[in-house]
Amino acid sequence: MAIILTMRSVLINDVESAANRAVTQEIDEFATFAAEGVDPRTGRPFSSVDDLLELYLSRQHPDEGEAIIGLGEGTPLYSDNTRLSTPDGVQYQLAHDAATLQQIVDDPASTGVLETEHGPLRWGKLQINTGTGEPGHFVVAEFVTNSMDSVDQLIRMTVVVALGGLLLTAGISYVAAGRILAPVRQVGRAASSISESDLSVRVPVRTRDDLGELAQSFNNMLDRIEGAYNAQRRFVDDASHELRTPITVIRGHLELLSEDPGERATTLAIVDRELGRMSRIVTDLLMLAKAERPDFLIKEETDLAEMMLSIDSTVQALDDRPWLLMEVAEGRAEVDAQRLTQVMLQYATNAVQYSPAGAPVRFGSTVVRGDDGEGHLLRLWLADSGPGISEEDMPRVFERFNRADASTAHAHGVGLGLSIVRAIADAHDGRAWVESAFGQGSTFGVDVPIDLRDTESAAPAAESTSPHRAALRGLRTGEDR
Repeated sequence: MAIILTMRSVLINDVESAANRAVTQEIDEFATFAAEGVDPRTGRPFSSVDDLLELYLSRQHPDEGEAIIGLGEGTPLYSDNTRLSTPDGVQYQLAHDAATLQQIVDDPASTGVLETEHGPLRWGKLQINTGTGEPGHFVVAEFVTNSMDSVDQLIRMTVVVALGGLLLTAGISYVAAGRILAPVRQVGRAASSISESDLSVRVPVRTRDDLGELAQSFNNMLDRIEGAYNAQRRFVDDASHELRTPITVIRGHLELLSEDPGERATTLAIVDRELGRMSRIVTDLLMLAKAERPDFLIKEETDLAEMMLSIDSTVQALDDRPWLLMEVAEGRAEVDAQRLTQVMLQYATNAVQYSPAGAPVRFGSTVVRGDDGEGHLLRLWLADSGPGISEEDMPRVFERFNRADASTAHAHGVGLGLSIVRAIADAHDGRAWVESAFGQGSTFGVDVPIDLRDTESAAPAAESTSPHRAALRGLRTGEDR
């Protein structure tokens, strides 16, 4: 609106300025003609004011809205192009409006503006004196009503066009904004439809622009939230399921607790055993819950041979049986040595539980090529001579609380050890695996991607003083460990 008003003000000012210039120009041209004072028809001075005015006005062609009038001794002479009409439809000519002309002649100023029924009249006058009679007057008048009407019509048209353009722009913007913001609304609908029990809603991603990336980021966030929620729910379900049995056993024995010292001792032993079992369950469940945190692993550059020989010395204390270290990977890589040691100890513990007493256990480590032929994998493995795993149990070996059929001797334990193994392997971006045939023993292992470095970068002093290195040299040369 401010622009329209400013535009109208500028146009009106231009109309008024143009009218003033036209009046001034006509006055100056007549003054120049009158100053010569010679009739070009006769070559002599004009004999009267009327002759001067008649000759000059016969040569004039006034602009639209302009009237040029000569007032001499007789009837006014004029050249009029005002094209104005009175309210009753009669053509209006300023030369016939004696009252207005007299008002202009009587005004002491040479220029001015009169308000008439036909609108503002801008005028200029010049007194004429030829010295041969009464002086006359030359009057130039400009009606700007028609020009003002044209300005108003232009402003109205501009307003209509502007409003039409504004409405069209608003409509296009509304449609465009609707299409642009559609993914945002979909994100909002997806967010409002998410409930505590259903986190499966996802936003469809149809574009690759910024909004498509927003929708994909929102879906990724929902994936993480759903994973965390499912992990929490599994933890609660698993804990409640596994803790229910020992709690029931403890409660039952305490309710029937006898005053007899022998029976009390037996009952307290059972209670202590079940409490220990509950403690192990809770510890393992917390371990699995922590496995999904980013700080679960603490990777450090590790000498793979040192790590394997340390595992060898640790498993020797688990049971009095032959522990046969078959191969040792060499090199350096960034891994979590403690977690990988935990993997091998879990495998070794299972081997002790499920293998015949005194049966040898073979284990080792090696570096192999990745499945894609590029990169390296650190493979840790352990083979027992237990009863093996049936074909139907193989897919569920690393699941939580999985216990094979009692006939396989895998019926004791809570079924969390191998789940922890798989969690450690997953955290290393690797995999846990098993190879087994029912009744022929099992081989368990993990494959972990590594960026292998040569052991030559290690200090020579450490090579010579480490007892594990000495054992490795003995293993290479066939010495008795």
